Amino acid sequence: MGRTGRTYGRILIAVAAMMAVCRPVHAQDISQIAKSDPLVMTGAIGTNNTYFYSSMGGFGANPLSNSVYANLNISLYGLSMPFSFFYANNNTSFSYPHYSFNISPSYKNWTLHIGQRSMPFTSYVFNMSFNGVGLEYKSRKLRAGAFYGTLKKAINDDPADPTSRRPQFRRVAYGAKVGYGSGTRYLDLYFLNAFDIESSIDPLWNDPDILKQRRMQPLAAQENIVVGAKGHFAIGKNVSVSGNLATSVFSNDVSAELVHIDRIDWFGKVFDTRYSTLARMAGDVGLNLSLSKFNAALTYKMIQPDYKSLGISYISNNMQSLGVNMGTTLAGKIALSGGFAGQSDNLSGNQLYTTKGFVYNAAASMRMKRGIALTASYNGFRQTQADGTAVLNDSIKVDRIMNSFSIVPSYGFETDGLSHSISLSANLTSNKDLNRFADGTTDVTTYAAGLNYNLGINAIESDVSFSYSHQGSEGYETHYTSDIFSVGSGHSFLKDKTLNVSASVVFCHNLMEGQSRNFSIGADCQVGYTLKEVHVFSFSTSFNQYHVRDYTAQWASGYFDYSMSLNYSYTFTLLRLEKKSKEDSAAKTK
Repeated sequence: MGRTGRTYGRILIAVAAMMAVCRPVHAQDISQIAKSDPLVMTGAIGTNNTYFYSSMGGFGANPLSNSVYANLNISLYGLSMPFSFFYANNNTSFSYPHYSFNISPSYKNWTLHIGQRSMPFTSYVFNMSFNGVGLEYKSRKLRAGAFYGTLKKAINDDPADPTSRRPQFRRVAYGAKVGYGSGTRYLDLYFLNAFDIESSIDPLWNDPDILKQRRMQPLAAQENIVVGAKGHFAIGKNVSVSGNLATSVFSNDVSAELVHIDRIDWFGKVFDTRYSTLARMAGDVGLNLSLSKFNAALTYKMIQPDYKSLGISYISNNMQSLGVNMGTTLAGKIALSGGFAGQSDNLSGNQLYTTKGFVYNAAASMRMKRGIALTASYNGFRQTQADGTAVLNDSIKVDRIMNSFSIVPSYGFETDGLSHSISLSANLTSNKDLNRFADGTTDVTTYAAGLNYNLGINAIESDVSFSYSHQGSEGYETHYTSDIFSVGSGHSFLKDKTLNVSASVVFCHNLMEGQSRNFSIGADCQVGYTLKEVHVFSFSTSFNQYHVRDYTAQWASGYFDYSMSLNYSYTFTLLRLEKKSKEDSAAKTK
């Protein structure tokens, strides 16, 4: 069947599903245009000035940086047209509105998409943006939508030009979806047809001499139809079942010879079955239990080998996974959760090896009286390999395990006009190779501990914060540690709090045992003042001192830098023509 006939069949399917549904997207509501002001002109002007000095030199850079900018936005019945001007160190730029006509106006339950828009379906069917037209409808329970547009633009440079880009077919698609229900009971159906336009690139790109010169494989146009369904159904009050399934029929090369079999010839009205055509499935299902103080979910996911949708940027295939998650609350104060999932690939059995992964986690949080809280968690991962089409050599077998533990206690309290907040944190992570031939060169253990204290002074509405962290890692013949201490404070002055001042000091010490040591100290201060809500002045300055010692190269050095910055901005409304209310019109008539 020819392209014209098949396209006609596709359009019939798309029209029949034009009442399909989708979830709401951000759009411009046409009913709001009449409520917008006819003309509003706003803008801003400002300047940024920075001075930077380093004892190591500026490497040819200008230590003084100055810039001036101006922005003007014209809003006509809600349509925004921005203009901008920017000048910095003898470089000037000016930008004006560039219109690509990408809009999604809505009226009541309807939304129209024009231009570069998106109407995501499901993760197995379609999740890309398109450049074209789409229509959506959404009521309380009924949802519907359809679209037609370009997914990828053609790249068709001159094949004789050695600097030309790799060619790409123009990819076109149309899709539709329809659904009914809400909450715990709904069903949505999806349809997508995507195909490459063979004539969108120069035939010379498949010339044997060009392919050999560019070291390219022959280019083949592709075609794809995907049908999917997603639903959620409640079984009684506490049990529900969810599912997200899709079937994809995919041709890697539309120039391949057609297959003529009676049982599939009827499919040619919409899609030509060729010797390059594959049919694959993907999906996930879940069984959910929800009680007053306990919930659990059992999920299974499977994506067959070579599953592909031209409406998805990327998806892993040839895998399956099974997982369970549980959670409960004890005495209204303690929350417990845990989960386990296993995943494996090589569903087809054609890979050299089969890889399996296991993920497990547990968490607990407790909140007690008097501001005491505690959170603890554990995460683990195990990866192993087994035989596939080849017998796995024990010396190269992947067998790794990762364990991570963390705990975060905190305490908050108030005393005579002061508020205190203290939190501790600790984390330990180990990554170990369990292969019996492993020599430990890839094993790594990391640890971290931290202390944070914040003091709020209620009388003057100021705060002071202190923090200390120690981090380290140990690997094969390596040991690294880092210690960071900081203190900072901020305060707002004047009656209306328009003057803000903040400052901080940071100490940092890093040690690579037997190799290098470095120490740094930095201080900064910021001052900001707002005048009549439209004038904003700000000043900041910082100073940093560094010292580095390399034990292996037997050298040491120290240097410093400092910077100052002075900025100003002014925002304004140049013109505002407000929409007249019905009361104003009635008063004028009288």
